[in-house]
Amino acid sequence: MKSGRHFLQIPGPTNTPDRVYRAMHRAVMDHRGPDFGTFGKGVLEDIKKIFQTENHVFIFPASGTGAWEAALVNVLAPGDSVLMYETGQFATLWKKMADKLGFEPIFMQGDWRQGANAEAIGEQLRADKGHAIKAVCVVHNDTSTGITSDIPAVRKAMDAAGHPALLMVDTISSLGSIDFRTDEWGVDVVVAGSQKGLLLPPGLSFNAVSAKAMAVSNDGGAKRSYWDWQDMVGPNESGFFPYTPATTLLYGLREAIDMLLEEGLENVFARHARHGEATRRAVRAWGLEILCQDPALYSNALTAVVMPDDKGADALRKTILDGFDMSLGTGLNKVADRVFRIGHLGDFNDLMLMGTLCGVEMGLQRAGVAHQKGGAQAAMDFLAETP
Repeated sequence: MKSGRHFLQIPGPTNTPDRVYRAMHRAVMDHRGPDFGTFGKGVLEDIKKIFQTENHVFIFPASGTGAWEAALVNVLAPGDSVLMYETGQFATLWKKMADKLGFEPIFMQGDWRQGANAEAIGEQLRADKGHAIKAVCVVHNDTSTGITSDIPAVRKAMDAAGHPALLMVDTISSLGSIDFRTDEWGVDVVVAGSQKGLLLPPGLSFNAVSAKAMAVSNDGGAKRSYWDWQDMVGPNESGFFPYTPATTLLYGLREAIDMLLEEGLENVFARHARHGEATRRAVRAWGLEILCQDPALYSNALTAVVMPDDKGADALRKTILDGFDMSLGTGLNKVADRVFRIGHLGDFNDLMLMGTLCGVEMGLQRAGVAHQKGGAQAAMDFLAETP
């Protein structure tokens, strides 16, 4: 039995604020009664502010994986081509899902160190003279690599190519942490989950859907039932759902929305940017390498750190967990045991960041990983100088 709190510094699920837990700790109301309709309508309207959209936002009781599937099956028919860009493990898994569902993904391969190449996407679309490609799928912030792709550049490339494909974007680890402007950037379908920047436990997934995507869904798509957007529209207009909703999680979502709006989205994004920069200064001071190679695409939600060739990341993570009761993110797939990931998103402040970075620095020393001392100090100096 270890004293003190456990530091959960993986890039999601993140720490849930006590205020959200308290909001969830109440009796379940009748999900067909008038009080729920009023409550639900407010939640469905205000969540749009977080997505920065005027369009429908649909909420499913599911993980983000469910929102991936809902996005695909509502607009793609079996055999349809979908252009997907490899930025890491989660882009890869979304592509595997498309395969399993009977679609035809064109997977543009990446090296897990760069973001989605908008120019290459535009070239692929210009070559598609018959418009066989029905959608372009990009992960905004790939949690496995700490890369935040430039979505406005992708939209610009699609428009320049004159291609009618839908733009579908995974924001599971960026929504509520990194600026994402659904309508302004011309995104047709947004995928999100509750367990990261939205400050909640896992269990809710989201699709924000443009009028263009709704029309495609209405006219076609694949066979679906639970994930059908069309079934959601009527009940949602009155604040209800076509199934039993995850009521207590919706209580928490109501509180999380209020917290984000009270802080102000611009302030939320600035806070994450500040913590991201402090973390990167620590990594550079340690003499270690950041996995993302383009500073313009550094994630403000997490930092993936490359280990020296003679040391494994999993052994370091175990040393830190056993010695200091702190969990760091593991390396996935192509970067398994080669990187560890520091989460710095969600309900997070300066002292939590400094505790995290001090734990990493002590772990590097205890595990015998070659590094320079002073990373935590470099982060602390930045935080002190940049209130």
